[in-house]
Amino acid sequence: MGLLSSIEYESILAYTPRPCSKHGKESKTTMYDLKKDNRLENGMLMSESIARLVKESKFLDYFTQNVVLIPLPRSSESQFSVTRRITTALSKIGLGESVECLKRIKAVPKSSTSKPENRPKAIEHYESMGVETLVEPKEIVLVDDVVTRGATILGAASRITEAFPNTKIRVFAVMRTISDEKEFSTIVDPHHGKIELRGEDTFRT
Repeated sequence: MGLLSSIEYESILAYTPRPCSKHGKESKTTMYDLKKDNRLENGMLMSESIARLVKESKFLDYFTQNVVLIPLPRSSESQFSVTRRITTALSKIGLGESVECLKRIKAVPKSSTSKPENRPKAIEHYESMGVETLVEPKEIVLVDDVVTRGATILGAASRITEAFPNTKIRVFAVMRTISDEKEFSTIVDPHHGKIELRGEDTFRT
């Protein structure tokens, strides 16, 4: 089947990577809290806080007991998986069943520590993933922590669509990157966007 030409997604938080303002810097701190699943001042883990935010959000009404939540794998299987923690936290409060059926069968360079020109393309992510046997569910939500260009998401969604062609598949990325701080407004910022494949590269709205 190969790569999808596009996939829509939802996110609920936003951050800017090169902040100058106080609010922008707070967004970057929130991103680090998410990546490490830090314990917050209220005593909750970041993953638990995200799950509560999703439950209270009318924007994300497709999280139900019957949906299968699939965490996106890290660049290698040995890495700490915050996406697994997020899907587990969602599952604990009745917002789906966490199922780890998408695996890395081959490690790829970590996008966050690679130069832009060296970051894995969507096709590399697609070819590095495999899907374990699972009874085909009616609905799947792929869960990622932070979306920048969307190459990982498009590769993963393509692989899952290939494995479950009759399943409704959605994508939830907790946080999206806003490169230009002038376009950043607030950390809690529900958003519906799209990831498109153009040539070998991915572009996100």
